[in-house]
This record gives sequence, C-alpha cells and structure tokens, in this order.
Amino acid sequence: MLKWSDALDDVDWQELSDLYRRAPLGDKSPALLRTVFGNSRCRWFVRENGVLVAAGRALADGADCAYICDVAVSPTHQGGGLGKAMVQRLVDQCQGHRKIILYAVPGKEPFYQRFGFRRMLTAMAIFQNPAAATQGGYVGEE
Repeated sequence: MLKWSDALDDVDWQELSDLYRRAPLGDKSPALLRTVFGNSRCRWFVRENGVLVAAGRALADGADCAYICDVAVSPTHQGGGLGKAMVQRLVDQCQGHRKIILYAVPGKEPFYQRFGFRRMLTAMAIFQNPAAATQGGYVGEE
C-alpha cells in the first residue's frame, strides 16, 4: 500500500538523492534536496512498505505563478500511474495560480499534455551548465 506524505521531518535525504539517480533525473545531493524541498510550497513523498518510491514538488507564490519540478518515480513503479497521480496532486495544489509551469524531460511532453500543459513559445532559461542543457535537449543551440 502506498503512503503519501508532505512532511519533511521523516525524509531520509540520501534515500531521496538515490531515488533521483535511479529515476533517472540526475545527481542531486542530499543537501541540495533538503534545501529545495524545504523551500517548496507543495511537496509529496510516496512510500511503499517504508521505502521511498516517488517524490515531487512545486514552487509557488500563492497567486501568480507555480512551477512543478523534480517529479521522480522509482523505475520499479514507473508505468503504473504513480507519476500521473503525483503530477495531478501537484497541479491540484497549485490551482488558483494564474499559471502553472514546468519543463519536461525531452520526449515526455505528451505525458504532461494530458494534464493541460501546452508548449510555451517564449520560455527562456539560464542554466548553470549550458552545454549539458543543450546536450540533454532542454535548450537549442543559439
């Protein structure tokens, strides 16, 4: 049985870091994850038999803009609807904002379109590692 929680006090940050690596969503240190989840207005952690199998969060200002990010599902639980449930919970929590944004792993855009997300034509970003962002398909070459 899956147990959903938004509490930070019982999160094993190393376990969360390992989940992101397995998902695969890259290498995110326990310290970084503690900071970003702690600063997020919305967050969910999902455990099965005490093991972390999914997580996600949203930054939000309460009225204008919400940004859903870092949705990770363990490979053992992908394809069973858990990612869909996570995104839906975050979208539901962000209702009332004038806009809800996210950026998807390249190739996953159709998954998010089912929730009503549409491709933005004017989105811009500054990445800490521009070469990796280009190589990963997140930005085009200028």
